[in-house]
Amino acid sequence: MIEVQHTLVHEDVVSENFVCNLNSCKGACCIEGDAGAPLLKSELAILEEIYPLIKPLMTEKGIEAVENYGTHVIDADGDYTTPCVDQVKECAYVTWENGITKCTIEKAYEAGIVHWKKPISCHLYPIRITKYPEFDVLHYDRWHICSSACSFGKELKVPVYSFLKEPLIRLYGEAWYQELEKKVHSVQ
Repeated sequence: MIEVQHTLVHEDVVSENFVCNLNSCKGACCIEGDAGAPLLKSELAILEEIYPLIKPLMTEKGIEAVENYGTHVIDADGDYTTPCVDQVKECAYVTWENGITKCTIEKAYEAGIVHWKKPISCHLYPIRITKYPEFDVLHYDRWHICSSACSFGKELKVPVYSFLKEPLIRLYGEAWYQELEKKVHSVQ
């Protein structure tokens, strides 16, 4: 593990390669799994606030899921997540373009409709965070649907943490990221 301020970064985040390859996977991470995207407690009010603004971009089934279950739900583990269409797999905030999933929140952000890009768990994927009272542990979540991202990242020689520079800075700040890079380069 690499210690950076109040976090521990698993070696795989540094040693493994990853670059999303949407043409191959079609954004399967938004429609697969056993629950919606994990949400921070601080993100719940944001989702409530922006829902009326992103609603016009959502699918009919996505709107129905939010109207029935709310802008967020509590999963079987007691964690906050995005609601799913028909309560299975597909995130309520997903839409499609040319057969590839797109996040309606991110589309609204890119269009200047909202000022929040998307849940940090989505922005950070494939990094997942385990929170403890004094520190966070960042680890690389391997999922078979991302095999094309692994090979694409290997081909381009892009480590997971480099691919996720923007969301890591969004969550922990520029100084944190610079410290991570410094520590990575000192051990290589």
